[in-house]
Amino acid sequence: MRVVIAEDLVLLRDGMVRMLTAYGFEVVAAVDDGATLADTLVDVRPDVAVVDVRLPPTFRDEGLRAAIAARRAVPALPVLILSQYVEQVYARELLADRAGAVGYLLKDRVGEVRDFVDAVRRVAAGGTVMDPDVVAQLLGSGGRGAQLATLTPRELEVLAVMAEGRSNGAIAGRLVITEKAVSKHINNILTKLDLPPADDDHRRVLAVLAYLGS
Repeated sequence: MRVVIAEDLVLLRDGMVRMLTAYGFEVVAAVDDGATLADTLVDVRPDVAVVDVRLPPTFRDEGLRAAIAARRAVPALPVLILSQYVEQVYARELLADRAGAVGYLLKDRVGEVRDFVDAVRRVAAGGTVMDPDVVAQLLGSGGRGAQLATLTPRELEVLAVMAEGRSNGAIAGRLVITEKAVSKHINNILTKLDLPPADDDHRRVLAVLAYLGS
């Protein structure tokens, strides 16, 4: 699997290169600025890109902008965004494109090696991966208080894990309940939030995240 990494911190960039290489990825490019990233993504068309939000020269949102521009040129190009903090505006920017194959993780998650590698693979496969802390903030500030208030505490727990991109089986394992119970909770959640039923896990996650991020 071919990967492009965009990170200006040398130690973190080199660490991700070594980590992903050890897990069987081929790092085809490792860049440290937004301008180089945009051209690289379009030219190389990797299986997945791991991109820091803030890159030189201004350290604002060059990484995100380069990734969005590349996805316009290469639709659904898989991109996993890394950020130092929970920045809801960037999460919402990603959710505006419902093509999928996107992720948003805090940089601290890179240290959780297996989870990080799993996230890279899920995004490369077209999935949606969101950091639990980002999900928690979207839950609290999505402007949907009245409808979210109709969810039970257990349904809120299921919603938070579901929005991370987890399957029913994974949700069941995390919350120590049966898959049948998970399915029932999800149906209740979609009904209460006025979201259409979705057979595909990926579309289901995108729908919920778009709702929470609006």
